[in-house]
Amino acid sequence: MIIDCHCHAGKGDGLTGPWDTRASLKNYLVWAAEVGIEKTVLFAAFHSDYAIANRLLAKTVTRRPDRFFGLAFVHAHRDRGRVRNLVGVAVNQYGFVGIKVHRHDARISREICEVARYYSLPVLYDVMGEVSVVDLLAREYPDVSFIIPHLGSFADDWRAQRAMIDPLARHANIYTDTAGVRRFDLLVEATERAGPHKILFGSDGPWLHPGVELEKIYALKLSPRDERLVLGKNVMRLMTNIRPRQNSRLKIRGSAPGPRPEPVLENRTASDPWL
Repeated sequence: MIIDCHCHAGKGDGLTGPWDTRASLKNYLVWAAEVGIEKTVLFAAFHSDYAIANRLLAKTVTRRPDRFFGLAFVHAHRDRGRVRNLVGVAVNQYGFVGIKVHRHDARISREICEVARYYSLPVLYDVMGEVSVVDLLAREYPDVSFIIPHLGSFADDWRAQRAMIDPLARHANIYTDTAGVRRFDLLVEATERAGPHKILFGSDGPWLHPGVELEKIYALKLSPRDERLVLGKNVMRLMTNIRPRQNSRLKIRGSAPGPRPEPVLENRTASDPWL
């Protein structure tokens, strides 16, 4: 079974760029079917309110539970104090199997990590080249699995990608995905040093063609066993220990809810998460 672990879906509420405007699955599903991708992990496009975005995504996931998995997108700053509620709804009501965080929104927080620990959820955190945090996450939360997509940088920052290989190899709870990784030599090195059990196939659809991204996995020329790990077994292993919980008593110091900060829209319009 081939599982794409990295795909956006749904509408954003901005018009800055593709990432916060629309992520239509229409073409993606045709392309995925052509290359034998059977399941896809989805998360929302960028949005100013991820409670809304996750709810809309749930409609897609619950219509095709045989085809899709869902991740709860959260914003470390704007969702401060309500992360447990957002994730609890996503897990218990929507059946989501992980958390998505993006540095373009805000840096990951302890609140997010502790909620992930509580529900035994993997966290897909795009660090946008700030790979120094990976070692801190691995040591502070050794019982939480972190997937750092793009080998640390979608922007083709070879320094960040090379630096990412070391914590990937050293820490049992650190993984990466192959979405958008263009420097193939670094992908080969990461697979050799960290092992194929630490690499997940991802496409960053619907904007990148999943068939093109899939060819990189075949080009690695792995053994059949190792190829199956990368193409699906690794991500399935990370998503099978979820602990749905009702009436949670989880308390996180310093995360008491207060007035929600207003979105810092000027930062979103002035920067590009793909750079």
